[in-house]
Amino acid sequence: MRIHWRSVCSGPAEADMVRLLLLLLLCPYTSWALLRVPLRRAPSIRSQLRANGQLQDFLRDHHPDAFSRRYAHCFPAGTPSLRLGRSSEKLYNFMDAQYYGEISLGTPEQNFSVVFDTGSADLWVPSSYCVSQACALHKRFRAFESTSFRHDGRTFGIHYGSGHLLGVMARDTLKVGGVTVLGQEFGESVYEPGATFVLARFDGVLGMAYPPLAEILGNPVFDSMMAQKGVEAPIFSFYLSRRSSGSGSGGGVDGELVFGGIDEALYNGPITWLPVTAKGYWQIKMDSVEVQGVSSFCPRGCQAIVDTGTSLIAGPTNDILILQQLIGATPTNIGEFLIDCARVSSLPRVTFILGGMEYTLTAEHYVRKEMLADRELCFSGFQAVDIVSPQGPLWILGDVFLSEYYSVFDRGQDRVGFAPARHPADH
Repeated sequence: MRIHWRSVCSGPAEADMVRLLLLLLLCPYTSWALLRVPLRRAPSIRSQLRANGQLQDFLRDHHPDAFSRRYAHCFPAGTPSLRLGRSSEKLYNFMDAQYYGEISLGTPEQNFSVVFDTGSADLWVPSSYCVSQACALHKRFRAFESTSFRHDGRTFGIHYGSGHLLGVMARDTLKVGGVTVLGQEFGESVYEPGATFVLARFDGVLGMAYPPLAEILGNPVFDSMMAQKGVEAPIFSFYLSRRSSGSGSGGGVDGELVFGGIDEALYNGPITWLPVTAKGYWQIKMDSVEVQGVSSFCPRGCQAIVDTGTSLIAGPTNDILILQQLIGATPTNIGEFLIDCARVSSLPRVTFILGGMEYTLTAEHYVRKEMLADRELCFSGFQAVDIVSPQGPLWILGDVFLSEYYSVFDRGQDRVGFAPARHPADH
């Protein structure tokens, strides 16, 4: 949690000057336990494809779930790490997500931009040996320049709807948010096909889910931070700006990730906590989903993933198609759902009931407005994604939801907390 220097440094007024100076010198170090990573938001890959007139061709030429992803190993049967039984559950969007921050790997440091993704548990960046066009347009890890690099020897594969990501495993020193992690396992991608990687503003992905979700054997980054006592508390928290606000908490950034605690200046009211129901994703129970105050979906409860790596809110196909009708969204021939911009102010509220608390989104929150040439288009912030789990179909609370609610992920007590996010327009 946040430490105030007064609670550590208070003492009698008559304390001798040397002792006082020592305390004052030591006090600033206590705040280092809160590690802040500024997050930036770039135009989504969908909007870039759409602006370039490439979206329809891309969706036609690739799998219908081109913007969803499924992790799966791509090596012959018998490979020790082949676990196909799990990969069938790992289907959701992250390529459209464009909140990213900076990390460094190696000695001396090599900097990369990554998506901090609570929906996965692996860290990967492009390798200098990568042969794909996407790698040529992004920063690449040069293992031969790092004195702390350790070759692993294992290979890994990630299957996306639009192609495969293949690579080799490694270990090196990682720095993120002011903390150093020694010997962190990560992947060096050597093959990144697909237009989405070419357009992505980020170089790689840093997964922040539970270890069972990892395809790369070894500790995920936050587990390494905890094991090496790099954070004061086993907690991290996200603030994501609204698209319309232009910037986030200050300094021109669009969001903030805090390792080791929370930032009380970025939310209003108390945090409401929900227990994690399955330790893979950050999975919680959702009581129901209401449209304009009427319970419409999963009235007997269902499961939801809290995922910073998904840009929209996703749910089972049948439910989402009904929801699109209820908010007046109409399908297009490129897989998008359009809304009449003139009707946005009259559209119904959509409320998610979590732990008995109501989390309401107005149309201004769930409608995405984008400019195409000189025309404003309004798109639904909901998408259909079918994920089967032992607990039933899963919903995904992505960035459309998380930009309205500050989110806290507590590994110590296996729970997720929400509070209304404090945006500049709220002051």
